[in-house]
Formats: sequence, C-alpha cells, structure tokens
Amino acid sequence: MNYNPQIHQPRSIRLPGLDYTQPRAYFVAICAHGRDCLFGKVADGDVVLNHLGRLAHERWTYTEIVRPEVELDEFVIMPNHLHGIITIQRSSRSVGAHARAPLPSGDALLQRPPRSLGSLIAGFKSAATKRINQSRHTPGQPVWQRNYYEHVIRGETDLNRIRQYIRDNPARWAEDIYNPTDVSRTNP
Repeated sequence: MNYNPQIHQPRSIRLPGLDYTQPRAYFVAICAHGRDCLFGKVADGDVVLNHLGRLAHERWTYTEIVRPEVELDEFVIMPNHLHGIITIQRSSRSVGAHARAPLPSGDALLQRPPRSLGSLIAGFKSAATKRINQSRHTPGQPVWQRNYYEHVIRGETDLNRIRQYIRDNPARWAEDIYNPTDVSRTNP
C-alpha cells in the first residue's frame, strides 16, 4: 500500500487554532516507552517510586525552577506514566541579576520564552531521559513514548475534578488504562 497522508498521518490531539504559548493550565499524561513500569510500583493504593521514578520526579519538579513561566500543580508519577497539571503563565519571577545568574546547582536558567506546551514537555522528557539513562547505563534508549496526552483546563470546576483524579490515581491502579496487568481490557 502506498503512503496516503489522509490515512497514515497520525491525528493531532491538539485543539485547532489554540495558541499553546498563552497563559493557561493543562492536564498532561506522559507515558513510559512501551508502557513499561520503569518508575516503581503501587502497593496498598500508594505509589512506591524506585530510583528511576525518583529521577523522573526530580526532573518534573525542576521544570518549575528552570522555567519561571511554569507553575506546577498536582501531579503523580505512576509506575509507567506521569499525570500532572502544568500552568504556563506570564513570568514576572526572576532569578539572579536580570534573571541571568546561574542557579545554585550551576545550571543556567532557561532564557527563551515558552514556545508551546510541547516545548516544555519535550524539555522535561529530554532532561529526565538523560538522567535516567545515565543512571541505568543505557545511553540513547527511549524512556518516554513519542507523544503525550493533554487537556486544556477550562475553569475551577475542571481543575478541581482533575486534581482529584490525580490524587485518586494510585488507588485506582488496578483499573488504570495504563496498567499493563489489567486483564479486563485484553479479554473481550
């Protein structure tokens, strides 16, 4: 069969016409490559992160430090995915002289404005992948699936509903669509 872009082009999950650089809140889900349970396990309704999960957690929280225009809200690192609320806001925060001084860790503060939610997620994935692959001695190996799920949060009711969903996610792991051991989806 010949390539037909109408058939073979993956459908974008992005809202047509929406400017993903404007200040607003998003709910994102980012899956591990192959939905492998790289980051830990769920025991008694709580997530128990392993070393790789702690590295992913560290990189997610670091996003807010190196990107002053980003505010993180509720999030959870699950065994094979991350759910989080991320807000792009107009930045008035600065670090150091003229927002150009290096951070205490020696890392430079990122100076470019956010181009899009996609660029923020790509930056997180890249940083987390580098740290995780250094830790497990697997340079160049994929850690994350190519894309991610996003939902534009449309008000306080939506925000609170999503916060609760994230908080409840570990307790619902047995029924989670990302749980590779949920046999209810494999038996029609």
